Amino acid sequence: MAEYLKRGKPAEERAEDDAKVRATVEGILSDIETRGDAAVRDLSAKFDKYEPQAFRLTPSEIEAAMQKVSTREMDDIRFAQAQIRRFAEAQRASMVDVEVETLPGVILGHRNIPVNSVGCYVPGGKFPMVASAHMSVLTAKVAGVGRIVASAPPQNGEPHPAIVAAMHEGGADEILVLGGVQAVGAMALGTETIKPVDMLVGPGNAFVAEAKRQLFGRVGIDLFAGPTETCVIADDTVDGEMCATDLLGQAEHGYNSPAVLITNSRKLAEDTMAEIERILGILPTAETARVSWEEYGEIILCADHDEMLAVSEDIASEHVQVMTDRDDWFLANMTNYGALFLGPRTNVANGDKVIGTNHTLPTKKAGRYTGGLWVGKFIKTHSYQKVLTDEAATMVGEYGSRLCMLEGFVGHAEQCNVRVRRYGGINVPYGEGAPYRDAAE
Repeated sequence: MAEYLKRGKPAEERAEDDAKVRATVEGILSDIETRGDAAVRDLSAKFDKYEPQAFRLTPSEIEAAMQKVSTREMDDIRFAQAQIRRFAEAQRASMVDVEVETLPGVILGHRNIPVNSVGCYVPGGKFPMVASAHMSVLTAKVAGVGRIVASAPPQNGEPHPAIVAAMHEGGADEILVLGGVQAVGAMALGTETIKPVDMLVGPGNAFVAEAKRQLFGRVGIDLFAGPTETCVIADDTVDGEMCATDLLGQAEHGYNSPAVLITNSRKLAEDTMAEIERILGILPTAETARVSWEEYGEIILCADHDEMLAVSEDIASEHVQVMTDRDDWFLANMTNYGALFLGPRTNVANGDKVIGTNHTLPTKKAGRYTGGLWVGKFIKTHSYQKVLTDEAATMVGEYGSRLCMLEGFVGHAEQCNVRVRRYGGINVPYGEGAPYRDAAE
């Protein structure tokens, strides 16, 4: 049985935190729905100390922001976007329309249709998440979304230049300087000056994730992407420095970012704990990472690789770094996770920023039922049907008529019966199912 060498905050305390977040978000969304722009302006002033004439940037304001981005930084942004675009285009090419004649004269098919409008949220609280603009805006553009609205909070009272550049280069049609719940609420509900969207995407803190949860149904969402989670699965093929670095590299995201080591090596577990303390002594972001590690960090010692797999499947972490003597075995057998990072040469940071896969991933065990953001999240698959011959309309209609009557739906049956009468010349009394016919007929 797995042994916990270190545990994080108890589940009951985490649930209390979630309840407080829910209540706060409910009030903010209600205020936005009632007061529109006035509420958004008040919330921006309260939380971000930002009160511009308009939250949407003009073309000249976008250009002015981009002028503050160095040539080297622009080259890096464009390199990352090239990798993300290349993988997104390959994903889009895998989604094909279908049309098949399932019976003589019966044509069934489906079309893959992009969502008409999307709101892309880009976090920017403690750290400006430039990469999130690539992941949402660019992927939506490759999918063919007609209207892409991108929003990020201000930094030091003004738009963050690199975020604006990434949004613009990615293909955003509208760029808002607006953060937090007020941003996703305004994009989803609409205000006097912000036209609502059909779908919200992008990661965020606990409040943004909860806002998306509460807005789901009124708009579509990509997934529940809350505070970052990371899980390292490692055996004695790697050392404590590697594991500690990968754990703290994600723990620095925020004060509530779970970081978990699953291992079958007690020595590695102990070495990792020692390395974590050493690194926290020199890490510039240690003030954040230490709280996250102390309250949400865990180290789980397992008997063997099978138990390591079982524990990881239960945790269903957002990021899973696998460094073992059988990485491909984990790839073949794991089913619950956001994204896998296989081998010591691979790391979550590259996945977050540049390698090409999407970094908006499921958290809080949502990896049990959904994957991360990708081109397909912006695509709706709609079916259609065509019946081309009298014979097909009659034959399918007879089956349909009787099956509708089996369930007691007389009106449904009549939709079938009118075709049987008209195209088959068969008299079906109103309120009855179509008669059975011998094959010889």
